[in-house]
Amino acid sequence: MCIYSKEIAFITGKGDRYARDVIRDIKLLHKKDKHQLVTIREACDYLGLPYQDVFLMINKGVKEG
Repeated sequence: MCIYSKEIAFITGKGDRYARDVIRDIKLLHKKDKHQLVTIREACDYLGLPYQDVFLMINKGVKEG
């Protein structure tokens, strides 16, 4: 359900700093407080990535095929 900066770095192939900036930008966009988490769906919408592929990468490893 939630996504963390380490997972964003893995998915995008970018560094931790970039991933933390993405989390910060999503929180600003959705007017979230510091303690509130970012969902996979919010990250996918922000990054323009397909939800199903990202969900599978995070929860079941890299999608085969």
